Amino acid sequence: MEKVSIAIIGGSGLYHMSGLQNAAEHNIDTPFGKPSAPIVVGTLEGMRVAFLARHGIGHHITPTEVPYRANIYALKLLGAERIISISACGSLREDYAPGDIVIPDNIYDNTKDRARSFFGDGLVAHIGVADPFCTDLSNDLEAAVRATNAKTHRGGSFITIEGPRFSTKAESNAFRAWGMSIIGMTASPEAFLAREAEICYATMAHVTDYDVWHESEEPVTVEMVIQTLNKNTQKAQEAIHNLVRGLNAQRNCKCGEALATALITDPKVIPAETRQKLDLLVGKYLK
Repeated sequence: MEKVSIAIIGGSGLYHMSGLQNAAEHNIDTPFGKPSAPIVVGTLEGMRVAFLARHGIGHHITPTEVPYRANIYALKLLGAERIISISACGSLREDYAPGDIVIPDNIYDNTKDRARSFFGDGLVAHIGVADPFCTDLSNDLEAAVRATNAKTHRGGSFITIEGPRFSTKAESNAFRAWGMSIIGMTASPEAFLAREAEICYATMAHVTDYDVWHESEEPVTVEMVIQTLNKNTQKAQEAIHNLVRGLNAQRNCKCGEALATALITDPKVIPAETRQKLDLLVGKYLK
């Protein structure tokens, strides 16, 4: 199969990618289980693109239950070097209003019940994620979103909560006091696993609500989220077309060598089973 150039992970409200030509579904097994759904691969604007529905077909997987490691590993198997995450989020700032699109530049992981790394079982890696989103890809994504004339914001910290419940007012106000800008349930550990897999990662976050802190707005509900997402779906699809159309084939960032200085285990003591399981990620460093 021809190598995929870029992958799109669709979140709440975006369950398919329009405009994919010669599309085919791929059921992939990984050492970390099956991905959330069959991965659809096709041609978009002349480029091979993969699409994965994060919450499964019909949205039956909770944020905690998403098989993040299987998803990222499967996209790596397909050859993806870049991932665009499309996510719903709540706003923790007055100026980030429902209907706006945010390209965040950092993450605060407030989850507790998720496998956060590919590593372990005899192989240790300490990946650097001071800047968890790829700057180059985020720049390209920002330009692609702005070209749709959507109200777009660049920057801000994206806090990931465990879910599936929404925040209490006390939590929401605490997150605001911490300086967080937007809130969601799936950015972590997805972004960190992408970095471990040496894949560029950027997020198009669609603001659907003001969480529960805003005194003059209704607290967030599922109906509110879906209504806003339905309005923004066309903008998301258009932005992806813009991005793919103008994307350079070669990467100029450091994401593709993120593991070069992260592995600390003596190769002689790595169990054969672990070495085999993670060969896709570390094989080039253990030869």
